[in-house]
Amino acid sequence: MSEQQPPANVKEYRGEKVDVTFRPGLCLHAAECVRGLPEVFDLQKRPWITPDAAAPELVSEVVRRCPSGALQYRSHDGPAEDAEHPTVITRNAAGQLFIRGDLRVDGSQGPHHETRVMLCGCGASGNQPYCDHAGVCGTT
Repeated sequence: MSEQQPPANVKEYRGEKVDVTFRPGLCLHAAECVRGLPEVFDLQKRPWITPDAAAPELVSEVVRRCPSGALQYRSHDGPAEDAEHPTVITRNAAGQLFIRGDLRVDGSQGPHHETRVMLCGCGASGNQPYCDHAGVCGTT
C-alpha cells in the first residue's frame, strides 16, 4: 500500500512512550475511552487526552476499543497499531458496519489506511463512507 496523506483534522496528543491521535469527524461517542481510562480520557480537562496518565499498554488497549477508529495510537518503541487478521466485518441491527483489519478506505479526502472503522449502512451520512449518526443506521 502506498503512503497516503493523513485525514484532515487529526489532533495529536504526545506522551513519553505513546502518542494518541483523535479524529473528531469520526467520533461517534461510544465512550469506550472515557469509561476505559478516565484518568487519560477526561472531557472536563484540556487537553482532554493525557497519554502519560496511565501505562502505555493500557492506553493502547483502550484505544483499540474505539469502534469508529477516531482514536489511534503509536508506541514510541514500536510500530503503529497492528491491524486484526483476518479482517472482521460486523453489521449491527441498525445497519452500521463495524470493520477491523488492514483497510484502505476511499473517502472524501482520498484513500487512506485504517485499522478500525464504522461505515454507514443507510447512505444518509454526510461523511461517507463513515457513519455520522445522520440517518436511521445511526439512531441506535
